[in-house]
Amino acid sequence: MNGLREGGRLASGHSVGGRPKSGLWAALRARLPRRGLVISAPYLWLGLFFLVPFLLVLKISFADSDTTIPPYTPLFSFDDDSSALQITLHLDNFLRLVSDDPIYLLSYLSSLRNAAVTTVCCLLIGYPMAYAIARARQHLRPVLLMMIVLPFWTSFLIRIYAWIGILKDNGLFNNFLIWLGVIDQPITILNTQTAVYIGMVYAYLPFMVLPLYATLEKLDVSLLEAAMDLGARPLRAFWAVTLPLSLPGIVAGSLLVFIPAVGEFIIPTLLGGADTLTISTQLWSEFFANRDWPMASAVTVVMVALLVVPLMLLQRAQGRAEAQR
Repeated sequence: MNGLREGGRLASGHSVGGRPKSGLWAALRARLPRRGLVISAPYLWLGLFFLVPFLLVLKISFADSDTTIPPYTPLFSFDDDSSALQITLHLDNFLRLVSDDPIYLLSYLSSLRNAAVTTVCCLLIGYPMAYAIARARQHLRPVLLMMIVLPFWTSFLIRIYAWIGILKDNGLFNNFLIWLGVIDQPITILNTQTAVYIGMVYAYLPFMVLPLYATLEKLDVSLLEAAMDLGARPLRAFWAVTLPLSLPGIVAGSLLVFIPAVGEFIIPTLLGGADTLTISTQLWSEFFANRDWPMASAVTVVMVALLVVPLMLLQRAQGRAEAQR
């Protein structure tokens, strides 16, 4: 009976339970282990949603602007006489970034400055918050974490519009200071660089707190007790034990804040005013006002290079450091 059932399964290509088994799928499963399938999933995701769109943008960046649809010249063409493939590369877009108009260089520097200041402020504010949550009582931690992620339940645009009502001349902040008697005249905060920093730190603070909490929550408290037993004061124990062990959380949180902050568009536009100079506003102008897609693509390629290359170098350095341990 078992032999007939086994023979029937092999002959028909069906399992014992009657579920059809594809021959191609079975061959793939035999050649690729399950671990390989799991590991290949994120690479497939990155390839589809990052590498392929980036290659398309890179191709457009080497084209020239045109009045046709799409508004750029083709990169590849065939010669009618020789039927040979011709590749036409235009490097003018990249040369304009450094030689024609300083506005692009100033935009890059402004975006990098905004991202750097936001990252430092989020780290200075977020580290004590994460440490307090990690050292809070067990039943209070979910409540405190919920308070951190609760703003995400509201639309990002509505939250930034709310800051306009808080920071404007007759807003809540100035009225509160006048009511306290601290100031006599409203302080101009809206449409300034200070308003941009306030909005960006508010928006990206959870991205710093959550990785830091994940690292500090796993910190072995016995190491701090050992340092205290050896005569180290709390501040000395923090610098010698807590801070070095929390470096992975600091790096992860800083990257999660810095990378999206470089390309932030809504906060500088709404809180910083129309004169705010960032690389995202230049991209908007090139794409939608000037319809210069090749120039906008060149700006995008350089911005991605500014972010991806340091990340790759950082990961390589981390890999070497872990290999030496």
